[in-house]
Amino acid sequence: MADTTPPDMDTFVRQAREWLATVARPRTERTWGEGSDSVAVFENWTAEQERVETDRIRAYEQAKFDAGWGALNWPAEYGGRGLPMAYVLAFRREEATFDVPRRTEMFSVTQQLVAPTIAQWGTPKQRERYVRALLRTDLIACQLFSETEAGSDLAAVRTRAVQGEDGRWTIDGHKIWTSGARVADLGVAVCRTDPDVAKHAGLTVFLVPMDAPGVTVRPIRQMTGGSSFNEVYLDGVVLGDEYRLGPVGQGWKVALTVLAAERLDAGNLGLANADQAVELARNLGRPLDAVERDRVADLITRSYVQRITGMRVAEAIVAGQEPGPEASVGKLLATDTMSTTSEVVRLLLGPELTVDSGRWGTWAWTEHVLGAPGYRIAGGTDEIQHNILAERVLGLPKERSA
Repeated sequence: MADTTPPDMDTFVRQAREWLATVARPRTERTWGEGSDSVAVFENWTAEQERVETDRIRAYEQAKFDAGWGALNWPAEYGGRGLPMAYVLAFRREEATFDVPRRTEMFSVTQQLVAPTIAQWGTPKQRERYVRALLRTDLIACQLFSETEAGSDLAAVRTRAVQGEDGRWTIDGHKIWTSGARVADLGVAVCRTDPDVAKHAGLTVFLVPMDAPGVTVRPIRQMTGGSSFNEVYLDGVVLGDEYRLGPVGQGWKVALTVLAAERLDAGNLGLANADQAVELARNLGRPLDAVERDRVADLITRSYVQRITGMRVAEAIVAGQEPGPEASVGKLLATDTMSTTSEVVRLLLGPELTVDSGRWGTWAWTEHVLGAPGYRIAGGTDEIQHNILAERVLGLPKERSA
């Protein structure tokens, strides 16, 4: 029988550092005024740039997977090493000290949201076909959840899936705010399969090949200038029953599996830009007044609270627990930090935020200020997170509609 004892942590970290040194340089402390000053919340790429960057990140993720560092806490059948979550976190800490490609949202969606959901809800054939490919990023996935009419009420989606006598499903509908749809191979779609039952009971989830006939992707032009989000039209998309994920009518439970993982990953959002705003304050070229000093100190305090909450979520995961309310607190703190960062930057830069003076680290902040409000919606609105805390922590009853 193979030895399943986890390696000594010090040895593990040393080996991780040695491997990382073969593929990337150590990340050095950045000098103010050098390199890119981008603080974009949502990437401002053309379709070609998005494809090139996705392929660059994918190459690193595949090399990491093949070397045994990519699916550390997954079982061997999926290419993993079956290690506790503590080892995953230890590797991430080491990885952050090297100049490796920064993963875009598509990679966390693929590896941390969709792959685990298929592992939990998929058939044996689906698990064999998709899970390893997603973990290695041979396939990239996107979420076909949101709809204009449903708003924050995911259970109110109208995209219909109707099963014919031959067992195949025909899907018709419109999804919106889909990140990475232009580069994704697979979409996870929440569809209504029974309009005559309670809305949560009439949903089913499907795995939609993004190159299937009837799938049309249209980029959405954002006020930041980029098009990182997309509309996806599903017009008579025909899929065999082997593309259904989970039982018919159980789509709400499947979707919750994805959403829970999404909120776990949201707690570190915005911290890098908060740190950059503090550096901006240090490099303004003039003394800060009393109000500015107070606001910068407030931002530092808030970012530390967010980091502590993220550590609590990580601690719960390492202990094998399912962080629910903690993840919602982390999401709320992240959007608060991002909002406070915008306020601090507006205070520090004044008119220089709205006019490109050519000075490094100034005009670039427009993309953060314009993009940050979007995260009050993405990954579950602030209102949804407040409801979770009210029900699960304060024990308040759910509001029942008449």
